[in-house]
Formats: sequence, structure tokens, C-alpha cells
Amino acid sequence: MKHPLTAFLAALAALALTPAAAEVKYASQGAQWTPASRSDFYSRDQGARIMPFAWFKALKRPDGSGFLDDGMRHYGYLPNPDSPTPGLPVGFLTASENNVRTLSVTCSACHTRQIEVEGVSWRIDGGPALSDFQSLLADIDSSVDTVLNNGAAFDDFAKAVGANGEDSRKALREEVATWFKPYHTLMSKALPSPGWGVGRADAVSMIFNRVAGLDIGQPPTRIIEGNIAPANAPVRYPFIWKAPVQDTTQWPGFARNGDDILGLARNVGEVYGVFGVYHPTQSILPNITNFLNDSSLNFAGLQQLEILLKQIEPPKWPFALDAALVAKGDQIFHRSPKDGGCAKGCHEVATGPARVCNPDTWRTPIQDVGTDSKEYSVLGRDADTGVLEGASIPLLPGVDKPLKPRDKIITILGLSVIGSILEAPLHFGLDVFRPIAEECLPLRPARPLALKLALVEKLRQGLKNVYKKPDAAPSFAYESRVMRGIWAAAPYLHNGSVPTLSDLLKPAAERPASFKVGPAYDIEKVGLAAEQPGLNSTYAADDCAKRDSGNSRCGHEFGVKLSPEEKKALLEYLKSL
Repeated sequence: MKHPLTAFLAALAALALTPAAAEVKYASQGAQWTPASRSDFYSRDQGARIMPFAWFKALKRPDGSGFLDDGMRHYGYLPNPDSPTPGLPVGFLTASENNVRTLSVTCSACHTRQIEVEGVSWRIDGGPALSDFQSLLADIDSSVDTVLNNGAAFDDFAKAVGANGEDSRKALREEVATWFKPYHTLMSKALPSPGWGVGRADAVSMIFNRVAGLDIGQPPTRIIEGNIAPANAPVRYPFIWKAPVQDTTQWPGFARNGDDILGLARNVGEVYGVFGVYHPTQSILPNITNFLNDSSLNFAGLQQLEILLKQIEPPKWPFALDAALVAKGDQIFHRSPKDGGCAKGCHEVATGPARVCNPDTWRTPIQDVGTDSKEYSVLGRDADTGVLEGASIPLLPGVDKPLKPRDKIITILGLSVIGSILEAPLHFGLDVFRPIAEECLPLRPARPLALKLALVEKLRQGLKNVYKKPDAAPSFAYESRVMRGIWAAAPYLHNGSVPTLSDLLKPAAERPASFKVGPAYDIEKVGLAAEQPGLNSTYAADDCAKRDSGNSRCGHEFGVKLSPEEKKALLEYLKSL
């Protein structure tokens, strides 16, 4: 363990170098996005449960400092002065679970961006975070391992959490060991080397790993180690403004989306992937599964987060714009892609398919433009189905066939998500879905039973084929998203392999083979600055010979033949979106 003074100086240095040390301004994101909305978004409980908060406060990171000594800025998380739990950053909170105050995480932890320009930090809500999630996960793993295997460390830990007697210390050790077994199993088998780095995570793999690897085995551990695979297909966190109206989500576009029902499905899957408690059991009745057994899902919180998400508008460019260049760039943007344009068939605002509770969605074309293919290896994974073997939901396409002893993880996840949602009104009462009922049932039946049945039927209709199964011969196609606010989302491509929009307008072979990822921003090239004085990691981008590496900068060679003057105009227009 490092000397306390060394740890203090390290924490002080990190504090000075992170974006929190600069003046903070907030990007303009629409009239509905108020300080109260922002504060709610930063700390609204969704049902994730990491560990007892007293443990987290007592743990020491590998360098000897506490996780909260610098407000978790060491990992790139952002200060939240309005946190109900002082000291926790944006996206972290505490929630009560079985009378225990528990550390939790919510969606803003991964979807709040801060960039630094000339000594000012611009906060951008809904933007892709520049945090190092893998390092946080790995440090927690190392710290708890030390507590369990180092007598002095356990003594300090026990004293800090108030376990002073022999019996209470013994009970604490058993409780920590029980918590640690699934956590360490996941981290030791899933976290890749080299790691994801700043601003990236393999969220899909981690969701698959948690649900199939930690949740559906036989009690008491529920672990199926063979269902856990390395999470080695990291992608850049997506921006989430306007996500509620996209007709698909997830970079490969495998999740149907576009209304509150499908938004709930999207978010239930996310919670199960980030420490949500999910312990499905078979009922005493044949072929009936209790999906919400011991569930920690906070349905009210998830629906409130979706309401907040609808209020976040794309951030407006906070710096000067050249109006003449913007007008010229507008014309270039709306050319066909073969002529160097971006909109037609790709990044235009176009009407997508109607949903059960929303007739107006934004079309999100799923296209193969030659970019990295690694994420598709995740979608095709299969796994032992454990306690869910034979489970199904009749009359609901996508999950209506009983799970085989070994099946696709995407089907296991779909069944888990849909089953949890359909069970909720019967488990918690109709009011659990009041926001969805108000959107989907404008003519509300007067009788409570009729209202409940009408809502369940809407849910059933809306949850058909929530997840698209991967093709036998995948085309490696990804979302072509609407470009509103794209200036604030560097690095670019789905795997974050290109540092600036300027670099994206170059042939793949001419794009940087390595670059630093951090908060310092280049407003001329529109993206990451070459030098990153604070928290950063270096991204080594592979060429097109390694399209399946997860780190390839290959593909999307649109606009590469534009003249320098045309590229400058196009960049100016993209800033204005």
C-alpha cells in the first residue's frame, strides 16, 4: 500500500487535471431542459444495485486512496453538486434495498459529456461519456479481493463499516465473499486486455454476460461460468438525445424502438446489464416463470428517465459560426452520398415505421459501410439456458417458442426483458405503468379490470419481436443516425476509432493510427484535440486488414473526395446541427 501522503498527492494531481477543474458552462439543449430536469436525470434511480454504500466508502483503491476521495474523477466521472448523496458524481446515487443503503448507477453516468475548450468545460447532457468504466470495475474487483485476502486490509475495512465484534466480523466476511464470487467471476472472465479505455465499453457483451452468466443458473450462486465470454468488442457510448423517437437502437440496430413500451424494453435490458437484481424462478405451475422474483427494477424510475430523455434536445454549438459557410455546407450535406453528401438515405430526418404508442418515429437506416465488424460476433453467441430452459411467452413472436437447453443469448435476454415487463402490472398493480397507459390508452376504460387488460394487450402488441436475431451471414450493418448534435460526440464511427470529423473525411488509410481520447476539444477539426492533458487513454486504431479486431478505423469513406474548401464548409454545417 502506498504511503498516505503519496495517495493524497496522486488524488490532488488527478483533481487538478480533470475537466472539473475548469469553469463549467452548460450547452443550450432546449427550453424543456431545465436545471431541475438535469438534476433529476443525474440521480434518478433505475434499479441498478452495485454494493452496500458503506462498503464502497470503506474500500481503498490499489493506490491506497478511497474511491470517493476525488469524487471518482480519477475515472472521468463528473461532479454533481446537487447529488442527494454528497460526494457521488453524475450518474451515481444511493438507493435502499432490503433496508441497506446501496450504491447504484443510472444512465447519465455513461451519457453525460464534458469537453474542454480554452479553459472552459462545456457540459453536454445526453452525450457520450469520457469515462473509464473498465478501470472502475477492475479496481473494485482488486480492492475487494485485497479485503478478503489481506488481514490488515480486512481489519481496516471492518472497522470502517462498523463491524467490531467477532461475530459481526465473521458475518461481514461471509457477506463480502458471497457478493464477491459472482462479481469476480464476471470481471476475471469478461474484462479484456488491453482494456476499453476512456469513452468506450462493450455494453452488449456485459449485458449478455450478466444475464446469462450470473442470473439464470441454479441457486444459490446462479452462476453459469461457461456463459461468460470476453467483452472485447467495445464501442463508443452513443448520444441519447432524440433516442426515444429512433425506430431502432443499439449500434447494429437489433433493438426495435420508438415509443414508451419499446423504450422500457431498451432500459430494462440496460439495468439488467449494470447490476440490476434478476433472479428468475420457475413457478409451481408448469411452464410459468416468475421473472420478477427479488427483482430490483425500478419501473417508475425507468419511465421518469424516459420522460426526461424526451426533454433533452441536441446541444447547440456554443461558438461562432460562419453563416455563408454553413449555407454552402448545407448544400453539400444534402447531396447524394456518391457526390460527397450525407443526408439522402443515410443521415436525413425521415419518417420511420409507426409504433403501437407513437405514429411518428425517425427512420434509422441500418447499413454496411465497411466499418469494424467485431460487434456482430457478440450477437451470435449462444448459452446454456439454466432455470429458463423451456420458458416462453405464448402468442408473442420472438419469445413464443420454449427455450432449448442451449439457445441464443439475444433470445434469453428478450424473454427476460419482455417477461419482466408483462409481469409488472400483475405484480405491482396497474399504476406501475401509468405514464405508458396515459400515452397508449387515450380512451381509458372506466373499469379497473378492463383498463388493466387493455394495457396488458397494448404491452403485448408493442413487445413483439423486440430484438432482431442476427442473420446467418451478417452484413455488419450499423445505424445511420440523424446528425443532430454530432459535433459533441467525438470520437467517431460506432467503435470510436476516428478522433475528429475532419479525419472522418479522409480515406481510412490516412486516418490517425493512434490518438489520445480525453476531454480537450479541437473546434476547428471538430473532435478530440491532439493533446489531452487530463484523464486520457491512447487508442490504437487498426487498418482495414483487421476489420474484425474491434478497433478498425476502416469504412465510411464518404466525402473523402471533396475539396478542402468543401470539407471546411461541410464541417461548419455539421457544427450548426
